[in-house]
Amino acid sequence: MHIIRVTRATAEQARGVVIVIDVIRAFSVAGYAFANGASGLWLVRETEEAKALRTRDPQALLAGEVGGRLIPGFDLNNSPALVRHAPVQGRRLIQRTGAGTQGAVAVAANADNILLCALTNASATARYARQLAHVGQGIITMLPTGDTTDFTFGSEDTLCANYLEALLQERPEAETQTLLSTGIARLDKEGRFDLWKHNDPDFPQEDITAVLDTNRFNFAMVGIREQWHDITYVDVHKVDLA
Repeated sequence: MHIIRVTRATAEQARGVVIVIDVIRAFSVAGYAFANGASGLWLVRETEEAKALRTRDPQALLAGEVGGRLIPGFDLNNSPALVRHAPVQGRRLIQRTGAGTQGAVAVAANADNILLCALTNASATARYARQLAHVGQGIITMLPTGDTTDFTFGSEDTLCANYLEALLQERPEAETQTLLSTGIARLDKEGRFDLWKHNDPDFPQEDITAVLDTNRFNFAMVGIREQWHDITYVDVHKVDLA
């Protein structure tokens, strides 16, 4: 098994099993949506693409953000705390965000498999990725989609990637989660969670508890590249693990 990393700028270099990571908040939202009964996800890059795709599934809900804020005309913002109580049962979400969905679509052309990951399903993702790599090329690519330039020790997505790598390699620190607790404390000290401390409806305080609930879900989120007219999107379904 060979593990490599790419950034959003080098996403076209992704190969094999590609794990796209967005902890705050796109793929945490995806996990809570599936846990709340959503039937699937379509990931897009642009707001207008999301609206166009809804003509294919009029019952679908539009979810996402621009600049962290609810997009006018969308049904749901990018809050995992809110989506876990939203009426998503049996419905598809068409999701557009500034980092996570961009990364997923960017790697779609060259990936053998696409997995969406947050801390909430990290262990399940690692186990499923290992299975896929075993029967494939043996290459696992990780794409932490968050911009790391603002944080001395890297973003929460880099932290999640470090944890995933430890899980994939079955290193002892993966079991104790020491690197996670240390990294989260560093991010908090650097102000990563400050937006969620001011009763802002787009940034509810409950989001932070939700995104940091590590290994809450025992399922992988698996994406497939699709094309409809001139729209490239990623169709995502849930795979429950034993």
